[in-house]
Amino acid sequence: MKVAFVTPEFDPLVRRTPLAEVAAALPRAMAEAGCEVAVFLPWTSLVSSEKLEDFGPVGIVNAQDIDGRTSFRLHRGRIGKVTVYLFGHPQLFEGRNPYGGEDGPYADNWRRYTVFARAVLESFVTISFEPEVIHCFDWATGILPLVQQLEFTEKRPDHPASKAGTYFQIHNIAMQGTFEREILPRLGFPYRVFQSVGGLEVAGKVNFLKAGTEFATIIGTHSPGHAERLQQQDRGYGLADAFRRRSKELVGISNGIDYCAWDPETDPALPKNFSVKDKTLAGKAKCKTTLQGLLKLESGARTPLAAMLGRFAADSGTEILAEVLTTALERGVECVLMGTGRPDIHDRLKTIQTTFFGRCRVLEGYQAALAHQILGAADMLLLPAHYNPGNALCAIGMRYGAVPVVYASGGLEDYVVDCQKNARAGTGFHFSSYTGESLLDGVEAARKLYKSQENWKQITGRCMRQDFSWNATAQEYLKVYRRVTRRTKR
Repeated sequence: MKVAFVTPEFDPLVRRTPLAEVAAALPRAMAEAGCEVAVFLPWTSLVSSEKLEDFGPVGIVNAQDIDGRTSFRLHRGRIGKVTVYLFGHPQLFEGRNPYGGEDGPYADNWRRYTVFARAVLESFVTISFEPEVIHCFDWATGILPLVQQLEFTEKRPDHPASKAGTYFQIHNIAMQGTFEREILPRLGFPYRVFQSVGGLEVAGKVNFLKAGTEFATIIGTHSPGHAERLQQQDRGYGLADAFRRRSKELVGISNGIDYCAWDPETDPALPKNFSVKDKTLAGKAKCKTTLQGLLKLESGARTPLAAMLGRFAADSGTEILAEVLTTALERGVECVLMGTGRPDIHDRLKTIQTTFFGRCRVLEGYQAALAHQILGAADMLLLPAHYNPGNALCAIGMRYGAVPVVYASGGLEDYVVDCQKNARAGTGFHFSSYTGESLLDGVEAARKLYKSQENWKQITGRCMRQDFSWNATAQEYLKVYRRVTRRTKR
């Protein structure tokens, strides 16, 4: 099967959000499963093209812009079995980030990604590639299924782009790509596609995420449970009606994890490697004492070490954590937080660190090796975000024996069995309402159970035995891709 992956990010070439890891790992997994895959990526300022093998120019691709035709410089390279195409354009992408700068999203993102979608579809002739499925990632590519229908399927049925089905994967529903309706005539779209039922409109604006939701052959998200929740009025982020209407085309597939990059048994960043085969988890204990010494934390195996990695922002849950962190520390939990984000939240956390020096460390930025060491050392992994767009960090933490504490309606409840409701199969702890007090209840439940080291080792072992590999995920995607091709042919 031939699959074209269209994405604004692709690790290790360019990473702005966790989407980059999924957009890179899935094509690799599908290539291993026997698919012929190609990745289509805008050449933004953050792209590290030197990481591509056999890199060189392919040619010029012309696409319709707001004032006539425009040209993209097309380059091709390779990472393993995955072919990557970079689309360079001096005004739209070169010298600019994927989404925006320090002042926020670029005002012309609607133009940038619509023209990019057209260039991708046009390029199939240039590179002699006839995909059966076009897999689009998130709002930046949401307009592609509409462009395909209006400008290829209806007008150019013999073009390779017209013969493919589309799969639109929603990674982060909170980011939707909304713009004023006045952009429609500038893009050359008829106003009929703006209709609220079956069209682009949400709250009077053009919504690129809704475009993908309405016009893709099949829509997907990161878990079966999340696919169900998106259809609930209070969980659909304004698109619940569309998800309910297209429920037969809405699927949920759990993301996989690259266990070659994240494996405590072989991880070179850890002071001592360990695995689930080690019943005493002596290696993990060594990782903990080493990190405690490095960060000048009070050493002690009896003190549970909680970690949080991510952005210091309200939507990541850092705000509600800051409300109760002092109480958690007073009750005997050590805490390490690493991330970037809002200065006011960061300053608040630093103040708590000063008060509880030796029990709390706040690390600004992201240090890859240290992140591995933190996960290897942590007893608990705090994931309090109101909405988690993927399971990657949760699954990685579980493989490293860090027991997750998650919001019960945040998207991770499909992956984490609550120990408070199912002691025999529990792999973590849920907190029921999105408040600091409820989060503290979850941390406190974990802390109390930690006192029984035998019970805690059983939970840790269950976490480490979970299999979220991309191999299993790839087989699920193959099934869905066959649904896409069947619907397209019909």
